Amino acid sequence: MDDRMRIALLIDADNAPAAKIDVVLAELARHGIANVRRAYGNWKSPNMQKWEQALHPNAIQPIQQFALSTGKNASDMAMVVDAMDLLHSGRFDAFAIVSSDADFTPLAMRLRAQNMRVFGFGEKKTPEPFVNACSTFLYLDASAQTEPPSPGAAPTPPAKRKTAAELRSDTTLVNLLRDAVESTRDDDDGWSTLAAVGHFIANRASFDARNYGYAKLKGLIKEIGLFEMREEGKHVSIRAKPKKAAKAASAAKPG
Repeated sequence: MDDRMRIALLIDADNAPAAKIDVVLAELARHGIANVRRAYGNWKSPNMQKWEQALHPNAIQPIQQFALSTGKNASDMAMVVDAMDLLHSGRFDAFAIVSSDADFTPLAMRLRAQNMRVFGFGEKKTPEPFVNACSTFLYLDASAQTEPPSPGAAPTPPAKRKTAAELRSDTTLVNLLRDAVESTRDDDDGWSTLAAVGHFIANRASFDARNYGYAKLKGLIKEIGLFEMREEGKHVSIRAKPKKAAKAASAAKPG
């Protein structure tokens, strides 16, 4: 029996870059198999040409949506209806939504309420409500390529790595990491396992270290300089540095 995560991939082709489909599929391949792949849009529009070229090589089914009214996106409603049908079929473990449109925020929240994992993909312009509604969100215009691109595809430039000073100046990030370490620490020695911290963050926010320019959470935590790290083979533990030590590290480490 195939026990890989079953993922339904839904693409808002009106609000997603076709050039990044390799990044999306490579990321989903790390977690499971996208056995439903649908892209929604008005395929009679000349703006869809790049997406048309990406359909057959990536086994994506085009779903036609005519622009019936000016300023209205029929694709949004079609995606939501299909997502509900797929959800209630009971055949999927997760959904992937490719869009930079905040209108999909309620959909992401509804899917998560049904214990679905929601992978979000979009550009930096994506509004925060949709980003935060997803289990994880990867910015396509600043993402590291997880696998070699398909022949002829343009490689995706890696995200600009944030310096220690930039990481520490991100109050939301610092608070998220501190809460994760504090909530998962062992009462006896005060150490948290990196795995436990990662699971806590995954349940709390749509966090992805690659959006900060780091391939793994471990590298980001090491760079930020606010935590002690202990490595024993593949087992990694972390704990918060004493406030004085953390403050000294922040002052000593150049940004």
